[in-house]
Amino acid sequence: MNLDSLKKKISDLASNAKTEFGSANDKLELDNIYRSYLGKKGEVNILLKSLGSLPQEKRKEAGKLLNNLKSDLEKNYALTNSLLNDKANLSRLEKDKLDISLPGFSSRKGSIHPVTRTIRDVCDFFEQMGFDVEAGPEAEIDYYNFEALNVPEDHPAKDMHDTFYLNNEGLLRTHTSPVQIRTMEKSEAPHRIICPGKVYRKDSDLTHTPMFHQIEGLVVEEGASFAQLKGLLNDFLTDFFGEEVELRFRPSYFPFTEPSAEVDIRWKKNWLEVLGCGMVHPNVLKNVGVDTKKYSGFAFGLGVERMAMLKYDIPDLRAFFENDIRFLDQF
Repeated sequence: MNLDSLKKKISDLASNAKTEFGSANDKLELDNIYRSYLGKKGEVNILLKSLGSLPQEKRKEAGKLLNNLKSDLEKNYALTNSLLNDKANLSRLEKDKLDISLPGFSSRKGSIHPVTRTIRDVCDFFEQMGFDVEAGPEAEIDYYNFEALNVPEDHPAKDMHDTFYLNNEGLLRTHTSPVQIRTMEKSEAPHRIICPGKVYRKDSDLTHTPMFHQIEGLVVEEGASFAQLKGLLNDFLTDFFGEEVELRFRPSYFPFTEPSAEVDIRWKKNWLEVLGCGMVHPNVLKNVGVDTKKYSGFAFGLGVERMAMLKYDIPDLRAFFENDIRFLDQF
């Protein structure tokens, strides 16, 4: 092979490669064309191996021509590859074309469950009155749930049909009062605490559920009185319902308070019970080492679901547990 014939081959090869690169329909076809020209067994490498047949003085010029050819083919490949990528992207965009004039999809906004909202409202009020929020275990033992609270051994609440007993002689707490005992055990008086949480009783019908939420409050300090208790509850209920409410205190019985009372409010022309309260029984204070000659105390408790039903005018207790979006959206 002489230099002139090599130049012609280079010219023909450049022209053919440009045509073939331009006719490639996809990346796979383009890569095959690239390998046929610039691969290890491609046309350019074959010409490079033929340089040895040229006279010594012609090899430098021939090598330069082949390097220029190789560079041009690389540029053609890169250009065609870019065009094919643009074409593929346009095709993909066309397939996924969006009408930006269409209205968007709004995401649903969550809301606070009325039970949670009620717990927060109650706790917020009492925190402003100097109360600390305390919590305790839901799985309890008899001592904290009954014995320390002056509940007698034969009290009906301790029957199997009223309380969920566990295999390890424990039980699910029937009220949040055990938190009061645990708090008084671990710290000295005075105390001002509020105890929200879940409680459990074997009771299920249209107006009761086996799990519900309760909030109990406790004040132990020098000079704590029933008059102070009445004033605090009147302020709380007025704040909770957002208006002055008519109250009445009815004598009642709880083993952990003496005297005890149930609190009713005038609601839609009728009296309706909303919570229980009383002066902490001296035996309860003695069980946790409180000096009853120096300190006295009062306690109160309310059912969260009942308070929420009244405040938000919810007629059916079951609505709290059905997870119906139509119900929850109202809050």
